[in-house]
Amino acid sequence: MAKQRQTFISLITLLSVAGVMVGVMALIVVIAVMSGFESDLKSRILGGQAHVVVLRHNGTFTDYETILRRVMETPGVEAATPFIYTQVMLRSAGGISGAVLRGVAPSTAGTVIPSLAGISFEEGKRENRNSGAGKDVPGIVLGKELAKSLGVLKGDPVYLISPKGMLSPMGHLPAMRRFRVVGFFESGMYEYDGTFAYIRLDEAQRLLRMPGAVTGIEVRVTDLYEARTVADRIVDQLGFPFWARDWMQMNRNLFSALKLEKTVMFVILILIVLVAAFNIASSLIMTVMEKTRDIAILKTMGATDKSIRKIFVFNGMVIGTVGTMLGMISGFALCAFLKRYRIVELTGDIYYFTTTLPVKLEILDVCAIVAATLVICFAATLYPARQAARLNPAEAIRYG
Repeated sequence: MAKQRQTFISLITLLSVAGVMVGVMALIVVIAVMSGFESDLKSRILGGQAHVVVLRHNGTFTDYETILRRVMETPGVEAATPFIYTQVMLRSAGGISGAVLRGVAPSTAGTVIPSLAGISFEEGKRENRNSGAGKDVPGIVLGKELAKSLGVLKGDPVYLISPKGMLSPMGHLPAMRRFRVVGFFESGMYEYDGTFAYIRLDEAQRLLRMPGAVTGIEVRVTDLYEARTVADRIVDQLGFPFWARDWMQMNRNLFSALKLEKTVMFVILILIVLVAAFNIASSLIMTVMEKTRDIAILKTMGATDKSIRKIFVFNGMVIGTVGTMLGMISGFALCAFLKRYRIVELTGDIYYFTTTLPVKLEILDVCAIVAATLVICFAATLYPARQAARLNPAEAIRYG
């Protein structure tokens, strides 16, 4: 009978180790995926977006070349470029779609927005001149997903329809102009690749009847995480009515949601470790009941309550530490497997970007998981250890 009880206690101990291992492994993998998702999303957002955007409270402004020079003189600014921003409709032979039109300066846009680097807007005019047409057709650069929805390839014509048209005897008529697709950009961010279209700044000014005016200035800073400080410096330099937004402000809701989701997943998955900790407490309680006579003999030989407590705390912490180490090893192995073989594909219309499952292990996250697990395991040993230390040797020997 005693042998059966000992076997049962050993089984509970093994289950406790397995429970801790599974909990730590699940925590490491899920938190690594959440961290990878956040990091990948951040890099893709910044691939199609400026670090800082400078705007004017009362709308567009015309003296943008002077403003641009003053922005470039601000400490921490790496590059800057003017832009025009509006919403339009794009029509092609294969379809029609709404789009966000951005007029940019080709010479400087690529220094601020990496996904536009190396793209030329001149090919549409050059091809048109070679064909002998009497009028130049300006070039337009489309996001890859937007081009797919329109069904166009490089060199195909598209018609840009702007709500800022003109008044006629028939009322307000939208402006429509023909463009030729001269290239595509891909930031990896589905929202950008599916909605953004770029044309030359001067073409946008003519189309929108904004001679010499721009919507704002986009800025790239030397230190990504000092963007808010640089934005404040720019506003101080320019004064009212100018204001600036940094990339963290523009995406605050998204990153706040990701942070909250990561915290919630940590709390939910730590419950697995908590269940395993109950198993540790159960096995120790059963060990105390099984070893009552042995504990009493130790006490009669001079063992103190403190030393008895240490024995049981040490026993429980060994279970917790072994489970934690095995969980770390299996978690690292599973993360490496997911990173190498890329077995999970994410679709852009659901997850913002098209990619495989991102995995990023961060040492601080791993340390937090290990520390939380060991604290829970330590807490699970306190009650059994206390009960063992309070055992009365005389009664234990008499009734044991």
